[in-house]
Amino acid sequence: VVRRRLLQRYEHQPFISCLAGFYSCRWKRYQRKRTEPGKCCCKTRECVFFPLLVGAFCFSLVFLYMWSEAKNDYNNFDWYNYGNLGFWFLWSLVLLIVAAILFVYITLLLVLAMCLLAEGQQLYLHWSHKIGTFLVLGFSITALCMLSVLWGDQWKTVRLSLQITAPYLHIGAITIMVLLSWPMALHAIRADKKVVQVIIVGPYLAILLFLFLIPLGMYSPCIREMGTLGPKPALIGHRGAPMLAPENTEMSFQKTIEHGGDGLETDVTISYDGVPFLMHDSTLRRTTNIKEVYPNDTAQNAALFSWDTLQELNAGTWFLKDKPFSCMGSLSRADQNQAMNQSIYKLSNFLRLADSQNKLVIFDLYRPPEKHPYRNSWINRTLEVILSESGIRPHLVLWLENDMRSFVQSVAPGFQQTMGSKAPVEDLLMGNIVKLNLAYTEMSSEDIRKYAEANITTNFYVVSEPWLFSLAWCSGAHSVTTNAVHTLKNLSQPLFLMTPQQYNIMWILTDLTSVLLISLIFAL
Repeated sequence: VVRRRLLQRYEHQPFISCLAGFYSCRWKRYQRKRTEPGKCCCKTRECVFFPLLVGAFCFSLVFLYMWSEAKNDYNNFDWYNYGNLGFWFLWSLVLLIVAAILFVYITLLLVLAMCLLAEGQQLYLHWSHKIGTFLVLGFSITALCMLSVLWGDQWKTVRLSLQITAPYLHIGAITIMVLLSWPMALHAIRADKKVVQVIIVGPYLAILLFLFLIPLGMYSPCIREMGTLGPKPALIGHRGAPMLAPENTEMSFQKTIEHGGDGLETDVTISYDGVPFLMHDSTLRRTTNIKEVYPNDTAQNAALFSWDTLQELNAGTWFLKDKPFSCMGSLSRADQNQAMNQSIYKLSNFLRLADSQNKLVIFDLYRPPEKHPYRNSWINRTLEVILSESGIRPHLVLWLENDMRSFVQSVAPGFQQTMGSKAPVEDLLMGNIVKLNLAYTEMSSEDIRKYAEANITTNFYVVSEPWLFSLAWCSGAHSVTTNAVHTLKNLSQPLFLMTPQQYNIMWILTDLTSVLLISLIFAL
């Protein structure tokens, strides 16, 4: 007891005490043990658990990166949950915050473990941190599996993001390897057998060599020679400007026009009495006040209401109440008042607005449900509104609907025929297709170039994040459908744009600097 008290009094090691205290809850000197030369850094149970800690870090890092890059689609995720839960909430933002907190927590534990190893201390993770590690590991794996099953296309987004972030992730990985060189060197020196030294240093050097050479297989359309960048893609407002105004309303399209959008995108449904109007959802529950006006009809298909009934509904108050985007700015008092007084917008009025401002229009046309009077004449009725009632110039219309395309071409030869999926160039030319409207996950600079050679342009939807827009720009996209016209309009050049020479300098300097630092650490 006297010896222990003396150790506590005279052998002050505040740094190690803090490390061991936070990692093991062992704040006192006599509670800790140093690793003897040639011995394992921890007991058998801790040796088994340490890989779990590393695994939890890796899985949480992968999930955090995946979910961070998925920000472009957060609105779709929240909309999916709304359809299942029946109320609107920014679940996407909550998931991001939770993922970030868990990643920071597990990273701190791993950093503490590395520092303790560097100081020659035996590892002992407190039971509360072990529970926390299992929680992080379980949460990350479960979240990755659920997103893979329900939203598998998000891995395509990750693949696209690597074309932008890979050069910078490479620098980050090299930096981590430099930091790990200190505990690696200490343990290699303390090992009393050559075999143990090889086991410690061998995998480390193999991973380091792989990281040094990985840029040889790296590809990014944003690494290109000066003067080879194409024009900036045109911006088509997705349901208008849904971050600034209620979607598919007159205010939303006016906001797109005010911020310099080149086109307008919307969704068209036909009322029971044959009036085409703008509505994305199959019901009116999310974007109108039907719950207050007609509480018994909230689940009814929007196409089964008459136009007179639809005119009674407010299509703007939900926007101020639910705030559908986490990155929405605050609205001015005038914009708030205007949003509160929005109503459901007729297709004919939408087309007149686009024509008056010389804006392209593209829309998804929804076929009415069974027993609807216009179930079999929906395309004819829509064409009647476009050609006879709106007066829009035909070349401004990007016709997307594939049903009865030959008939549409004969009635309205001036429409720009647009296809919603990839197809052989020969088939597209035979169908007089001049534009492809594709999900951004299908983006490929090679395909874009192939179609462009046949005078077929490409539009990608929905592209709202600057990094994704930059990738589309570098890949040669002609236009994008976006929720963020007001943001993307201000980009003067793609993010992360660099020449091959600049990238080679960055790569070589990173590798040389890391080699120098790691050599010094092992030498010392």
